[in-house]
Amino acid sequence: MSTTYITTGENKSSKQRALISRILSYVFLIFVSFLALFPLYILIINSTRTGNEIAGGFTLIPGGAIVDNFTAAWSDPNMVLWRGLLNSLFVAAVSSVLSVYFSAMTAYGIHVYDFKGKNVAFKFILLIMTIPTQVAAVGFVALVRQINLNNTYWPLIIPAIAAPATFFYMKQYMESTLPLEVIEAARVDGSNEFKTFNIIALPMMKPAMAVQLIFAFTASWNNYFTPMLILDKADLRTLPIMINTLRGNIASGNATALGRIYMTMLIAILPVVIVYICVSKHIVQGVALGAVKG
Repeated sequence: MSTTYITTGENKSSKQRALISRILSYVFLIFVSFLALFPLYILIINSTRTGNEIAGGFTLIPGGAIVDNFTAAWSDPNMVLWRGLLNSLFVAAVSSVLSVYFSAMTAYGIHVYDFKGKNVAFKFILLIMTIPTQVAAVGFVALVRQINLNNTYWPLIIPAIAAPATFFYMKQYMESTLPLEVIEAARVDGSNEFKTFNIIALPMMKPAMAVQLIFAFTASWNNYFTPMLILDKADLRTLPIMINTLRGNIASGNATALGRIYMTMLIAILPVVIVYICVSKHIVQGVALGAVKG
């Protein structure tokens, strides 16, 4: 009887510790989520307030100038916002899709094929990850101007296809989810290599591709350094370049422009949020599928 009481007491104590641990985990996650979302909340609040209200101090209550700020941001003659949105959307969409597709194809070749120099090629690609973009900027700009590709989007799209970080992530994901037996079975059934990659390998990599598509789209969307060096024409400039021009208004102390500036920033992040919402379902499906397999 005493043994039963001891066992029951231990089980009760273990459940209490597990409950406390779970509560602390939830509290920590809520706190971290609050820290991550609070700047976005402030951005939304300030986009609804006038410049003088923003300059007057901090508040958590929305203002009533959201329509005026949107109209001022959208109709600003010095910054054609819709043009910047279209330019950034084109560059980010094309470069991210091509980057993810060809990175997956490169990872597929390294993972599936066994050839001489395979390890050397893999290590060389990883070595490129350590080279900052700024190091090669001078030579890159000189090459672009020499072949007359400045003021075009090709220098922003083509180099983005070679993404070592995306390749590495795809390679690691393939090693855990793409067994070579599946590829061999497809070859036995008469499938050619290109068809095997597109019909069999890519569907199995949807979660990884979704993650990297979000990262690639966000990186291209927020890219300011390279477009600033390549694009001189105003009608070709991407949104980060246009937003950078707003810094002059802040530096000059123009308080009335603060509401319009925050509204412009809010509009600028909406496409990234939309892309995440559209693509995130594949990530959730991949996690659920992995849980079922486990």
